[in-house]
Amino acid sequence: MLKQVADGVWVRQSEWVWSNATVVLGEDGLILVDPGIDGSDLGQLADDVEQLGVPVVAGFCTHPHWDHLLWHSRFGDVPRYATPGCVQTATAARERAQAMAAESASGIPLELIGLLTPLPADGVPVPGQIVEHEAHAVGHAAILLADRGVLLAGDMLSDVLIPLFDPRRTDQLDAYETALDRLTEAAQHANVLVPGHGAVAEGPELAARLAADRAYVDALRRGEDPADVRLEQDWLAGPHQSNLKQARPSG
Repeated sequence: MLKQVADGVWVRQSEWVWSNATVVLGEDGLILVDPGIDGSDLGQLADDVEQLGVPVVAGFCTHPHWDHLLWHSRFGDVPRYATPGCVQTATAARERAQAMAAESASGIPLELIGLLTPLPADGVPVPGQIVEHEAHAVGHAAILLADRGVLLAGDMLSDVLIPLFDPRRTDQLDAYETALDRLTEAAQHANVLVPGHGAVAEGPELAARLAADRAYVDALRRGEDPADVRLEQDWLAGPHQSNLKQARPSG
């Protein structure tokens, strides 16, 4: 079910990697950010949205990974916005995203995956400020809803996921440091953080999330193994080793 985290902002969490779908009330209607994850979740999200009694006018995709490219016909045939870099990447890899979705979850409308519209250059058709960066994925974007004190961070600042480098690129230490600088600035105007995966953070926990991701990246920059409680999850050993190889290419 939807949980209201701020004025005009609701979150629904899936059991699949603690994925968060966010509903934002704009001037003209609702904007769905990263809805998911399987068909049951999408259907229940549609039920919850209908109970709000406000039409869906747009979607927003924070980055071009399959679990953030989903949609359902009950949300309507409306624009689903993303940064130009995200749109280009998602379009090129759409068949791969469909295959990964079919393999990883059930009941997803595969034909609706990755049908995105670039954000127009002359204005932002979603409420808030777009905070774009290149950490984790090409064209990754957070949304700062400063008037409501909410930061929608995409796949950053999770309490369950370590920073996950894009394995296809070699610049992720620099990209994460830049992203964390931009998110730190944005977080000065927020007291609620919604990550793509994990628990919603409030108050001082925002600074703690930023500090945890920065400490992880700083340790890799120094050639050290991070002391990060999130690494106690065995399933993150593989992604962590991938990060280490990218941070230490000669090792």
